[in-house]
Amino acid sequence: MNSSHLDRSRRRLLTHSLAAATAISLPAFSFQANAQGRPVLKAGDQKGGLRALLEAAGGLEGLNYDIQWSEFPAAAPLAEALNAAAVDSGPIGDAPLVFALAAGTRVKAIGANRSDSYGTAVLVRPDSPLKTAADLKGKSIATNRGSIGHYVTLKAITAAGLKPEEVNIRFLAPADAKLALTQGSVDAWATWEPYTALAEVSHHARVLASGRGLLPGLSYLAATEAAIAAKRPVLQDFLQRVVKAQLWSYRNVDAYSATLARIIGIPPEAAKLQFERRQQKWVPIDAQVVADQQGTADFYRQVGLIKQPLDVKTTFDTGFGVAAQG
Repeated sequence: MNSSHLDRSRRRLLTHSLAAATAISLPAFSFQANAQGRPVLKAGDQKGGLRALLEAAGGLEGLNYDIQWSEFPAAAPLAEALNAAAVDSGPIGDAPLVFALAAGTRVKAIGANRSDSYGTAVLVRPDSPLKTAADLKGKSIATNRGSIGHYVTLKAITAAGLKPEEVNIRFLAPADAKLALTQGSVDAWATWEPYTALAEVSHHARVLASGRGLLPGLSYLAATEAAIAAKRPVLQDFLQRVVKAQLWSYRNVDAYSATLARIIGIPPEAAKLQFERRQQKWVPIDAQVVADQQGTADFYRQVGLIKQPLDVKTTFDTGFGVAAQG
């Protein structure tokens, strides 16, 4: 895949888009501010999940800055928005972060979390004759290029002894991929939460191969290098609110699930299912996180998705000090 093709692909993917945390006293800022002089954080989100978490936990109370939210259906358009400085920060999985960094996006991971990877999965229709990843040989699979869906597809088929060229991967956004699966124009759909839980609850699909045991379950809060330089105290406060909200959410599963369902527009049972099985925990950016992320980058090079070696050590900013959650 050459760089011009990669750029065209990324442009096509772009869409237009605790019990409450205590506010941290912030110093004066010299960066973008609103008409009242308050700092503005341009926060990207995927399918409303981060905003739902903060709203449910009361984590948006007492802010010394304003948040301008932008929602994206997947990591690829969020990464493009980060690259274009349309957003300052946003949640992104380990595989799409590798893809973005390999394409030259100037971002760093400022916080890391781990979760159960079951919901990152290859789905098939309930009546599909396919039973295992090995059955995907010669079949068509819809997913986003460079996404964790793409990643779990490649991991699942290589673990089953297949080569990437032995399947037909069609690059589609989540809504289009879901439609393609339900209409039978593809054999499988590789996706992530909450799409997996929604497909299961609505009985539109079943899990053929999950990421459990294949993926490290890492995702990040990423921020542009420019935002880190200019808005570090705001990003620090925002990240700490997210971490505290996550702790709150596991003590208040029903309240959080209801808020998540309302904001992202899915049934409460799907919201609760994806939340409870993910068991997401924020962790320090330690040697194991770096090693696991390096493994993702090395795998992407091995299968030809990126062409140059990527040393991931320089893509982390460890100065934001997230402690391990219990």
